[in-house]
Amino acid sequence: MLEAVPTEVWYLVILLGFIAVLFVVVKRPVYECIIGGYLLVIVLTGRYDLFWTGLIEPAESTLFYAILSFLLLAQIFGETKVVDKIIRVILASIGRVRGGGGYVSLFASTFMAALAGTGPGNVASTGVFTIPTMIKTGFPRALAATTEMSSSALGNIIPPSGIVLLTYGVYNNLYPEDITLTQFWLLAWGVGLLFFLQRWLTLLGFTWYYDVDALPTEDRPPLGKSLREGWSALVIPLIIFLPLLFDNYLSGWIGVRLGSEGQEAFSRLVLVTTPGVAMLYSVAIASGQESFLQRLKSVYQSLTKVAKKVAPVAGTIYVAYGISIIFNTIGMEESIQSWFIGMGLTRISLAIILPLFTMFLGMVLPGSSQVAILGGALISTYAALDMNPLLIAAMLPALTGAMEGMTPPLALSMYVAMGIADSPFGQTVILAFVWVALHLILSMFILAGFIPVPWL
Repeated sequence: MLEAVPTEVWYLVILLGFIAVLFVVVKRPVYECIIGGYLLVIVLTGRYDLFWTGLIEPAESTLFYAILSFLLLAQIFGETKVVDKIIRVILASIGRVRGGGGYVSLFASTFMAALAGTGPGNVASTGVFTIPTMIKTGFPRALAATTEMSSSALGNIIPPSGIVLLTYGVYNNLYPEDITLTQFWLLAWGVGLLFFLQRWLTLLGFTWYYDVDALPTEDRPPLGKSLREGWSALVIPLIIFLPLLFDNYLSGWIGVRLGSEGQEAFSRLVLVTTPGVAMLYSVAIASGQESFLQRLKSVYQSLTKVAKKVAPVAGTIYVAYGISIIFNTIGMEESIQSWFIGMGLTRISLAIILPLFTMFLGMVLPGSSQVAILGGALISTYAALDMNPLLIAAMLPALTGAMEGMTPPLALSMYVAMGIADSPFGQTVILAFVWVALHLILSMFILAGFIPVPWL
């Protein structure tokens, strides 16, 4: 009954409706919608005393600066073109297999989207290369568009995606010191592996159904030459991931020598400095005759231009984080938790309802905003229903960020890919629904406990 709905839940409904109207009807940028939503929450709750608290506390979070660093790293990759070397190695390695153009998209776009943290943006940047490559090998234009769409969306599930970092922040606020960031990253990689296999099997089925060929020999660079020219770029994933693995598996050893506070400080240091090291390395190996200092100056100048791309995403995450702080202060998590429990939902029913709910939200609300606004409530609800809160925390990026921009009719990633592929609307929508449906089914099976998550 309507009277049984807590006031805090109505706050959430009004907020989501407000953002949807601004974004879909008024057609304002997402960051403007979130800023307007922040002001609306202050007015609705009457907690004007929290105005500055919600704006200051995110600035004290190491995770926010890590997200910003990885966003900048993705832009550095674009400016230095080092990722082109990685793509050439992938192209030379798997372009020879049937449907190889699609696998290039799956590997390259997933990797880049994990850094950039935005599905539509990644479709625009890597899709201009991967989509024409797929079409050359016989991919129908609609399939090429939706393959790139789903591959770019997959990156949001995999660290160092900003949504994964934000989700950990939400979980850590609820359960401080329950799990380290690097342990959470391993768990997120386990979830990402399951969805990567789902994408791979889906692509394999489409490849055989449409009788797609391998890349022609003349379009494949020689493997030996690609490795000689691109081995230095292949070191970049190691620079990003090895320090985090070191921090995870040697945390006990570090704690013995530095103490618990020293170990925590070391973990924060690793998180913040790793993207910076990767940036400097990318500049150092970038092709060109100019010196390292000249390249560094060039990249600095480029960053002043790409700031317009990074700032809106960072601002959206920052303000959404502020909204979550306000909701946490007024007891939003407890209210929604009690409401869900009162509805008598079981694990199976929740596993079905939740992915469908976040799918519809993903049409109008960025994944990062969903995590910041709803994450705490969903995690605490799972705990109250005697289910592992770590499972829903690890799955949140897959339920929110991966669905962002994929679901028609309001599917921004799909429209960007359609524009590049020049694919027909009807056929593209049908194939997009196939990718979305399979993603939803896997999500439901994981949440229901039928498919275990590695490292959980």
